[in-house]
Amino acid sequence: MTDGSDEDGTGSTAGTVNGDKSGGVEPLEEVVAAFLRDVDSAHEDYDRGYVDADATLSVVMTHVEQLRDAHDAE
Repeated sequence: MTDGSDEDGTGSTAGTVNGDKSGGVEPLEEVVAAFLRDVDSAHEDYDRGYVDADATLSVVMTHVEQLRDAHDAE
């Protein structure tokens, strides 16, 4: 399951509003794409029995917060 941070090796930039870490804001379209990809991954992990519902919901809500932050930054 991915928590959206680049440190987990997934390459996802959804963990930051400015995925490039140089201070620029990542376009909302890219943040949405990363959000959908990461939420799908969390759901697949749950379906396979790798994580429980609370852990999956925690990951999903973290991604929702990141999406809101990106939307507010637009």
